[in-house]
Amino acid sequence: MQRLVGSPGPPLARRRSSSGPGSCARREAIILSDRTDTPETTDTVDPTAGEPAAVAAHPLTGDAPVKPDAPTFAELGVRPEIVSALAEAGIVHTFAIQELTLPLALAGEDVIGQARTGMGKTLGFGVPLLHRLTPPSEQPAGTLEGEAADRSRDVPQALVVVPTRELCVQVAQDLADAGKHLGVRVTAIYGGRAYEPQLAALRKGVDVVVGTPGRLLDLAEQRHLVLGRVKALVLDEADEMLDLGFLPDVEKILRMLPDERHTMLFSATMPGPIIALARQFLHRPTHIRAEEPDMGSIHERTTQFVYRAHAMDKVELLTRVLQAKDRGLTMIFARTKRTVQRVADDLADRGFAAAAVHGDLGQGAREQALRAFRSGKVDVLVATDVAARGIDVDDVTHVVNYQCPEDAKTYVHRIGRTGRAGKTGVAVTLVDWDELHKWKTISDDLGLGMPEPTETYSTSPHLYADLSIAEGAKGRLPHSQRTRAGLEAEYVDSEGDVGGRKRDRGRAAGKRDEEVALPERRPRKSRTRTRSRSGVVLEGEGGGTEGGGTEGGGTVGGGTGGAAPAEQPTTAATAAATTATAAEPAAAGPAAPAADGEGGADRPRRRRRRGGRGRGSDRSADATSAEPADAAAS
Repeated sequence: MQRLVGSPGPPLARRRSSSGPGSCARREAIILSDRTDTPETTDTVDPTAGEPAAVAAHPLTGDAPVKPDAPTFAELGVRPEIVSALAEAGIVHTFAIQELTLPLALAGEDVIGQARTGMGKTLGFGVPLLHRLTPPSEQPAGTLEGEAADRSRDVPQALVVVPTRELCVQVAQDLADAGKHLGVRVTAIYGGRAYEPQLAALRKGVDVVVGTPGRLLDLAEQRHLVLGRVKALVLDEADEMLDLGFLPDVEKILRMLPDERHTMLFSATMPGPIIALARQFLHRPTHIRAEEPDMGSIHERTTQFVYRAHAMDKVELLTRVLQAKDRGLTMIFARTKRTVQRVADDLADRGFAAAAVHGDLGQGAREQALRAFRSGKVDVLVATDVAARGIDVDDVTHVVNYQCPEDAKTYVHRIGRTGRAGKTGVAVTLVDWDELHKWKTISDDLGLGMPEPTETYSTSPHLYADLSIAEGAKGRLPHSQRTRAGLEAEYVDSEGDVGGRKRDRGRAAGKRDEEVALPERRPRKSRTRTRSRSGVVLEGEGGGTEGGGTEGGGTVGGGTGGAAPAEQPTTAATAAATTATAAEPAAAGPAAPAADGEGGADRPRRRRRRGGRGRGSDRSADATSAEPADAAAS
């Protein structure tokens, strides 16, 4: 490990201020070079995030190589409780970014940390954050005079702002793991979930809040989240927050915090707006980079393949890639949510244990997919770029760009999911004919030297040779290799989901809509439609029943005056013949005109006419026929 700026002494000895006290100018940058020809050991600094349902201690794992001459956390002066929590997971030595960040951050100085993805930035700010907190066990419970304890100790002491929900859950888990012996209370605040559980956690008391800008600002403006006593602030993946348009919300949050605070900003890249933000809100920060200035942004241990593939053959080609030799967990990235879901469904139909993560899914379903992927129940995760930032999953051996990324920065963060923390990985990019110009720009920006991808199909021999695919590989996974439990084996916590589409647990378990018994419907009564002219039913146009009014053809007592009495029997007989099934008493033979109120209960419902003659007589007939029914009911 070689320092390119400064003497071989401690990093604190070479810090120089370019201006007087109170200046916002950055100090001299401290840069480390991480050479690959140094022997490696098997200690790690990147923990594995646990289940996001609750922020509780989750076992860390240590299997990533670091330099043997790197200092340990104990040598840098970290609290024994934190050192013991990390040592239980085998995390003893520091990475380059942590080696330079910890001495500065532990002293309470503002820091800008810049390193490639997968270099251990989470513990780079997490360890100093926990070290400078006052744990609940060290806070006074009350006074000797019997006064109650200060309730202000239950408000957050530290705030961590991250761009995505998945990264929020992961960082909260990592902080809870590292501070489990301190009893530090960590809460994750992010959108897509109900407010009530998060408000209950804040009322109960919290020491560290990890959240996304939108939900943090919402709760702060409603005065549910108290930011007036925050002593430490961390902005993680600041460049991604800029890309997602969160920078205005972040600035509003920063203005709610006290002026006297410890601020740390970590990012993989440093665009202009992020530098301006650091100059405005950080106090004389030290810019640290754990790499050489001319070092590429892509890990040297990541082998890259680029193929020009046809859209109709991409799924077939993808199934061959997923059958490569020594393939472990694999992440597939696409641009749109529909493409992600379609690819995941196609792979599941072909026998692969695949899950999807995109914005149309509810937060519970997204967390279910990530938990299943981390635990190995599924080995293929198809996602949009929302999962390409900060998500740390062990043993991701392959990354596939199903669609060409939009720019070089997106490409770097996609393939950065593999080859993390000193491990090796494989990145495969599929470029369609209409995406060649995008790929040429990416290749030129990153200096990859691959401007023209090779035309490749699912049967191309060089594809099998590059990825060590078996010769007999087909488009479906053999049944003998389907050993994963699948997504259905992982529980889903959809309580409190806000927006998005929840998974249908019944349909996933094999239940169909046809098996659900529906209640029987009451049979509808038959209705008779009649057509009349001047109060007389026209022959062949419908039937009538015995009774008064305009129904049944004849009119008695208040009917229309245009109908002759001699025509009434004929009209009634015709109506009875056409409506025999609806009115059986009328089918016995020709019936004389019935008196008002007789047969009112058996006759069919009449379709009312709007306006015209006989309107008043219809009302009087209906009122008269209703009287016997009321008398019988009483």
